Amino acid sequence: MRRMGMVMLAAALAVFTAGAATAGNLVIKGSTTVLPIAQKTAEAFMKENPEVRISISGGGSGNGIKALIDGTCDLANSSRFIKKSEIELAVGRGVYPVPFRIAYDCIVPVVHPSNPIANLTVDQLRALYKGEIRNWKEVGGPDREVVVISRDTSSGTYEVWEEKVLQGQKVYPGALLQASNGAIVQTVAKNKNAIGYIGLGYLTAEVKMLSVNGVVGSETTTLDGTFPISRPLFMFTPGWPNEEVTRFLNFVLSPAKGQKLVRESGFIPLY
Repeated sequence: MRRMGMVMLAAALAVFTAGAATAGNLVIKGSTTVLPIAQKTAEAFMKENPEVRISISGGGSGNGIKALIDGTCDLANSSRFIKKSEIELAVGRGVYPVPFRIAYDCIVPVVHPSNPIANLTVDQLRALYKGEIRNWKEVGGPDREVVVISRDTSSGTYEVWEEKVLQGQKVYPGALLQASNGAIVQTVAKNKNAIGYIGLGYLTAEVKMLSVNGVVGSETTTLDGTFPISRPLFMFTPGWPNEEVTRFLNFVLSPAKGQKLVRESGFIPLY
């Protein structure tokens, strides 16, 4: 809340910030987790507003916020809150990021469907990702070497995992890094020894979701706080949004429109 207040106070001091887009065009960059929500809502918004064109790209939460600071996008998708260092850099360049919470998500560990493991504790996940557990038999699985799959450090999903699972420690050097949720799904689906983690909206039948501390990741356990790896999802603007950006954000936040599309994307609506 304190960090939120810092951003909102800075935003209150700002008069309209110039966006990256020309009239009738919006540019959105950032989180691959938020990408399906942005794509679905943008497509529906453009159908209702054919005069508006919206371009969307991924690249990770950190890259989205960097683009916001650099003035190359109108909205930054982020699966984490903005860092103090990013706020300081933005304000130093005359940019005052404003956060808009658009959905909720939980990060679920996934394995190959053939893996008999069904549940891991946060402590076991930490040991796996630190490289302290190297064989599945150490957590009740088959006698096979564990292949650890992680996101790269520009990912907001990685940073939430680092905070909530690794408790600020780093993934061990032997982990295979992937650039997106989708890439993790594909990698785990092809490797019976692999473990990865993804946003709930990316879960498919190609991989098997594990419960954590005996709790299954779901809308209910995310909203009631019982699933231990949950988070809000954001869109940031580079100052108080202008009329065109406000129209799009109102669409995304509308219970009857955008929030229905949030659920269709596999994520958890605000309401």
